[in-house]
Amino acid sequence: MDRAIATGETQSGADWKVGVDIGGTFIDFCALEANSGRVASLKVLTTPEDPGAELMTGLGLLSEREGFDPTRMTRFVHGTTVGINTIIQRKGAPLALFTNAGFEDVIELARLRMPDMYSLFCARPEPLVSRDMVFGIPVRMRADGAESQAPDMAAVERAVGAAKANGAQGIIVSFLHAWRNAAQEASVKAAIARLAPELFVFTSAEVWPVIREYERSSTAILNGYVHPRVSGYLTALEERLHRRGVPARPMLTKSNGGLMNAAEGKRACVNMLLSGTASGVIGASWLARQAGEDRVLTLDIGGTSADFALIIDGEAQFGTGELIGEFPLHIPSVSVSSIGVGGGSIASVDAQGVLRVGPESAGSTPGPACYGRGGDRATVTDAMVVCGWLGHSEMAYGQLRIDNGLAHRAIGELAARLGRSVEQTAQAILDVAVSEMFVEVEKLASRAGVDLRDFTLMPFGGGGPMLGAFLARELGMKRVMAPRRPGVVSALGGLVADLRGDFIRTIFAPLSTASLPVIREAFEALAQEGRDWLAAQGHDAVAQFNLTCDMRYIGQSYEIEVVLSPQWLADDAAAIAQAFHLTHQQLYYFHDPDGAIELVNVRLSAIGAGPALSFPEADEIEALASPTRRLPVYTGLGVETVDLHDRQTLVPGSTFNGPAVVVQEDTTFAIPAGARARVDRHLNLLLTFAE
Repeated sequence: MDRAIATGETQSGADWKVGVDIGGTFIDFCALEANSGRVASLKVLTTPEDPGAELMTGLGLLSEREGFDPTRMTRFVHGTTVGINTIIQRKGAPLALFTNAGFEDVIELARLRMPDMYSLFCARPEPLVSRDMVFGIPVRMRADGAESQAPDMAAVERAVGAAKANGAQGIIVSFLHAWRNAAQEASVKAAIARLAPELFVFTSAEVWPVIREYERSSTAILNGYVHPRVSGYLTALEERLHRRGVPARPMLTKSNGGLMNAAEGKRACVNMLLSGTASGVIGASWLARQAGEDRVLTLDIGGTSADFALIIDGEAQFGTGELIGEFPLHIPSVSVSSIGVGGGSIASVDAQGVLRVGPESAGSTPGPACYGRGGDRATVTDAMVVCGWLGHSEMAYGQLRIDNGLAHRAIGELAARLGRSVEQTAQAILDVAVSEMFVEVEKLASRAGVDLRDFTLMPFGGGGPMLGAFLARELGMKRVMAPRRPGVVSALGGLVADLRGDFIRTIFAPLSTASLPVIREAFEALAQEGRDWLAAQGHDAVAQFNLTCDMRYIGQSYEIEVVLSPQWLADDAAAIAQAFHLTHQQLYYFHDPDGAIELVNVRLSAIGAGPALSFPEADEIEALASPTRRLPVYTGLGVETVDLHDRQTLVPGSTFNGPAVVVQEDTTFAIPAGARARVDRHLNLLLTFAE
């Protein structure tokens, strides 16, 4: 942590802004004293048995070490994995689903797609709502929004009684064509509230009013499944912050990279399922813009997973259909690809004698063997220790001390089974981990149609800098940029994020001059929703509205999202058509200038800018960095003696060559041979590889 300001100086004039992100192994803190620009950061081991307790521990440590005053906190932003972990571990609320009679199999049928069509062993996940908890209600709405059959309230009453008898804690109501007219869902919700006020109820239209019954139903189910745990967690969080005297209104990071207040988070739980991974990309985007990097591949490695995302023209990329465990999330999210390879990923040898890495993770409890917390199975972190890249300083701000002997013992058990030396086995674990990440990144690049040789890799998270340079070298990337505090980039993302609310209307209209009034009306309604939402978040400044449409050629079964200018909605259908053709050409290298176009959804993002933050910069003074000492490292070809640098001693303009190890409070940076390192004026560590 930086100690540019002494403890006694953070008194009445202090303005602390704190970002917090909870991962699978650590909770990260990034605290900015806005008046001075000083940044304090911290990592604390998570407490899975009592989520939120580690937050209080961290705030206490910041107070002791940094003079941080919680009563002077004017901004508190929090990202958590409570929601996504609830789904992955299948520990959510027992739910019942009320749908149209005759459509009870909507969740099991889904889209009739297998998760991996090329796998002989692929199977669809078990639904979060079992078939015996799905109840068909005689009710029907036509596609034009006209009621064909009113809800049978006697059937609703019977279904409520059966749901309660089967142990349901909540009910999801999802009827056909509720995106067009939500009245039937609303009336059934009101009836359930009268019949069983102890049950919580969500309707599909209030969660995400989009066409296609499976997508709408599954999104509402995800929201209800995590609701009790997320709501209980956030209530406890607010109480803990109140007891610490924190005046700031707690804000939450969202899957779309924006923020919302905790009150909304208790209702719209589905919006924060990917909050941690999204805020990491937002933090990386901000750092990339500060450094003038406009094309970046982010690599966020924690204890459990490695997450990848593309930053193009300095901005994060967005999409829908991101996976939450085994289930697709159909709301706008920062586009992130994940793989179960992290620092805590466990290495094993299968029955055929093949070395495997992940997806099982040691987490924070008991953690990798080298942590000395009871873990005895070999992990990626243990392999880094055995090879000599890791273990030369305290880790996680003094939270951990590495036990080299325990790492050797854990790796040694695998080495005996493989018939290799301990060092060779450790290197093999690292090679497998990098190769698995390589495959996932290549998929991401292919989907996006980009050449990664034109990108800079930004590794962050506790494990990103450990493996990032090796991955970049395998991908043929020429540049790597590691931020000053890679371990807390996700927490930083919360500090720099904007308020962002996403709203949607399905309109289903052919693109023509005659349909422009319908589009304008939908846009105006969404804009009012956006203004109301921002006001509820406490934002009273100027807002930005981004308009897009989901469009397709008539006859296609899929849509693409097209950015629109509001001015086109007045009388310029030709400009809208041209934007669609251009987007279709960019995505598929094909467009049909004579093809008839259909608009499916109108989307609007309401954005309220967050505080303008800046970190101190310094002039670069070219100088060759002096290593703290030299140490032996097994590089795969043998043991080499490499330089060890302390990140605290590296000033802007410092240069050195790999192979080398850079140690710091929150991570360790492993730098392979052939890399040239330089520290820029933002204190980023830049690597360039020779041709």
